[in-house]
Amino acid sequence: MSSSSAGLPPIVAVADTAAGASFGPLWQRLRQRVLPHLIGWPFPLAVLLLWYLGARYEWIAPQVLPSPASVWATLVDLFRTGEIWGHLEVSLFRVFAGFTVGLVAGGALGVAMGLSPTFKDYVYPLFKAFSQIPVLGWLPLLMLLVGIDEALKVILIAKAALVPVALNTYKGIQGVPTRYIEVARVLRFTRWQLLTKVVFPSAFAPIWNGVRYGFTHAWLALVVVELLASSEGIGFLIVYGRQLFQLDVVLAAVVVVGAVGFALDKALALIEARLTRWRRAGF
Repeated sequence: MSSSSAGLPPIVAVADTAAGASFGPLWQRLRQRVLPHLIGWPFPLAVLLLWYLGARYEWIAPQVLPSPASVWATLVDLFRTGEIWGHLEVSLFRVFAGFTVGLVAGGALGVAMGLSPTFKDYVYPLFKAFSQIPVLGWLPLLMLLVGIDEALKVILIAKAALVPVALNTYKGIQGVPTRYIEVARVLRFTRWQLLTKVVFPSAFAPIWNGVRYGFTHAWLALVVVELLASSEGIGFLIVYGRQLFQLDVVLAAVVVVGAVGFALDKALALIEARLTRWRRAGF
């Protein structure tokens, strides 16, 4: 018993000891759950403080670096007038359309390469060469073939999503332990049962990582494409603000791009956590 509980009635002393014993695990749980969420805040807060000081003392001209308050006011005004919603709706439609095409094509390609060594030998070298060409490298050719309408944007976004989806799907299937396949053969699984009960569940984690990376690449490609060839969308809003030298509009649009991309990635992470509950419960 601790010295602090000496001289206390037995019941009070026992309660004091129990409270002290329970505080330790409670503190450990708080550290494990809260600290990981707080550890990433000091750096962005320091950047925000540096931005504020730079604008406050005019280390950089206000026409080049608007203050955080000015950017916030512009952001609120864009949402209040509804202007940002129209651009955001267009951008989200483009990214989901392109990502869906890239997901289907990349998933099919990854599965085919993972299940068929012969198909992989024929296709993988060309796929690797294709993946090394950046999205902007295809822009001039596609502009000649399909123009600068929505088809151009969807194709480029699909290309950005296809590569990580296909690559992670292929590696996920290749990484399925051989002993799982052997057990399935002993149990005389059909090919369909082998795929649905062994291969795809075992490869789910890397495949889903490919989906998340694919969506991230699709979102980045969307902004780049809208910067270069668009008359609406979040990327166009950034270009429009730059052309008018309205840097507060530019920074407000950049904040929206970062916030929406972060929110969509978190949504995919929550979906992953929900879909993999069976795996955690199994352990």
